Amino acid sequence: MGKEIERKFLVKGFTWREVKGAMIRQGYLNSAKERNVRVRIIEDKAYLTIKGIAVGASRLEFEYEVPFQDAAELLEICEKPLIEKRRYPVLEGGFVWEVDEFFGENEGLIVAEVELESEDQAFHKPDWVGEEVTGDTRYFNSNLIKNPYTKWA
Repeated sequence: MGKEIERKFLVKGFTWREVKGAMIRQGYLNSAKERNVRVRIIEDKAYLTIKGIAVGASRLEFEYEVPFQDAAELLEICEKPLIEKRRYPVLEGGFVWEVDEFFGENEGLIVAEVELESEDQAFHKPDWVGEEVTGDTRYFNSNLIKNPYTKWA
């Protein structure tokens, strides 16, 4: 069984942008809060991911590599809009922070996530990491297709 424990934060400034990022296109075959099924293409690799409901900063997660062409076709039948973002893996304080810069319907949104071994694990917040939004469901990628960032008041 897979379990994901991550915390999510807004990002300030651009000092994190010193690393090369990878383009990601993803869509949801099911975006229900109890479970979601995501198709993701990262550069030349493709994945199918199933996630359970979030409890605090934890939730079940199962991810499988799938054929690239299958993923490309599945994106065609996903809920719209698709999520388009560039992910920057930033090593800080012994952790890899995944900084996502969104495009398209979510242009202007930049968030950073850090994966932890336990919910109470201590970590250092880099100076470019701002307000925590872990529990704010508006920032879930599966909700950004229903209520894109560019539409927020």
